[in-house]
Amino acid sequence: MTSWRDRLSALAHEHLPAELADAWAGLFRPGIRLVSDGSGPRVGRLGGAPVLPADVAWPEWPGRGPLDFLASVDCAALPRESLSIPLPAAGTLLFFSFDGFRRGADDDPLLDDVEGTRVVFVPAGVPVAERAVPRGPVAYPAVDLYAEVVATAPEREHHLLDQTETANGESLADAAEEVEIPGDYVGSDVFGELVAQAKGRGREHQIGGFAAPVQGAVENEIAAEVLGSYQDPRLAEEAARWVLLAQIDTDDKADMIWGDAGMLYWMIRADDLEAGRFDRARCTLQCG
Repeated sequence: MTSWRDRLSALAHEHLPAELADAWAGLFRPGIRLVSDGSGPRVGRLGGAPVLPADVAWPEWPGRGPLDFLASVDCAALPRESLSIPLPAAGTLLFFSFDGFRRGADDDPLLDDVEGTRVVFVPAGVPVAERAVPRGPVAYPAVDLYAEVVATAPEREHHLLDQTETANGESLADAAEEVEIPGDYVGSDVFGELVAQAKGRGREHQIGGFAAPVQGAVENEIAAEVLGSYQDPRLAEEAARWVLLAQIDTDDKADMIWGDAGMLYWMIRADDLEAGRFDRARCTLQCG
């Protein structure tokens, strides 16, 4: 059976110098891709109505109204042997966001206020019921999601490209500057293109693994928001504290469009994830 990393490793050794390919392959992590046409177990759903305990209020953005319900993920159904992050063995993760584009807002709230998104965790065994959508949001069409394990890797300005050395003593970022692959991809862009080729083109809803950035490293973006500046000398240190919890891609089936066909990323500090503090996750948007 072909492992999740085999195709990406083969592409890396085909297109990159051996020292660079070996060092980069050592950083690969599995990600759980969530697809609507998979043959694996059903692990969640985009859209529809959430199931919530009676004592849990529908998340709201103070002053703006109820958030939109985006997705649910059943932790017990995920292939745990391929999880790169320590999620609970059971329970449900629910993802909410204020979809300013869909509601005709003048701005994109994801860019300026952490109150515009929320992650709710419902432990296993807690009584729940389907919750009617309140006034304001309009339910997205429901789309079932199935698990597919894919290889992920750091790309496009990720701090690990600067911090990891090849056998020749160069950082991955410096070594990649001398590389070009078909399609005129050069520098750190070669890593992103090889990851895209390994996973195939398609919607990139995902749990765990490395984020698939539309622009620069998502970890850097979150760190800059926390610190207040990309120029803060602590940026790389702060970025290293954050891991990908989930990403939700633009998806026509669910009527989800993030900016210019972009992606939503929920990042969380590793210590908060270990402690189950999902309310501390932060979301950001990247688009073309």
